Amino acid sequence: MTILITGGTELVGTRLLRRLVDAGLDCRALVRPGREVPEGVTPVEGDLLDPASIPPAVQGVTSVVHLAAVLRTPDPDQIQRVNVDGTRNLVAALRAHAPDARVVMASTGLVYDADLPGPAREDDPADPQQPYPASKIVAERALRESGLTWSILRLAFVYGDADDHLQSAPRLLGSWNWHPAKTLSLVHHQDIAVAVRLALTGVMDGRTVNITDDAPAAVLEIARLLGVEYPESAEPLTDPWQGRLDGSLARELGFIPTVPSMYRSAAAGTL
Repeated sequence: MTILITGGTELVGTRLLRRLVDAGLDCRALVRPGREVPEGVTPVEGDLLDPASIPPAVQGVTSVVHLAAVLRTPDPDQIQRVNVDGTRNLVAALRAHAPDARVVMASTGLVYDADLPGPAREDDPADPQQPYPASKIVAERALRESGLTWSILRLAFVYGDADDHLQSAPRLLGSWNWHPAKTLSLVHHQDIAVAVRLALTGVMDGRTVNITDDAPAAVLEIARLLGVEYPESAEPLTDPWQGRLDGSLARELGFIPTVPSMYRSAAAGTL
């Protein structure tokens, strides 16, 4: 198995690549010039926005883990270019040069509509209005309609390995005026690797799957664990399921989190 990773120098990709290499897998990464990859990874210079640069990266691969994405930027056009056009360019290159490759694409739990009657399931309405999740829905559709062998992992809020992402959550959610009792589904980098390796076996082929741990955490719990201030409130909580993912399909397919909660991560020193 030869695996190509896009986005291998980003927050999720750098951590995933190390774990895949440590597991003895043959990995290459599509990287822009000057970017470094972990030891044991074969870099291939290129850019998803440069279609001519992609074929050398995909030729000979058996699998692709598509992580490359732009999330937080004031430029919605950049989000569209990277997340949608980049995915379409990758799909075109794979169809031409590696049509039998299995593609695992990372998406986001942010795609689901608000005001759901329970934690979001994979078949719940997903018509997001914000640029990032809206772009991921379009990218998902491009992959589903590609004729390739695919699976899509809709990730909960990613944290761990000292990435500072969880540390940003109270400030970010505070800017959205989230009630302190509102809970957020989480997934540790360690378990993204577990989910990706499972998807690479084919058990998730043709499926969109939520990837989340076992213990959604309230905003106030996150803030207290991190030792930061967050406004407390005893006012009634409205829209209690926003930010929550139903992980039952992933469990049915064999995904079991190795880091079941942020408290277990904290105890292990892997926040």
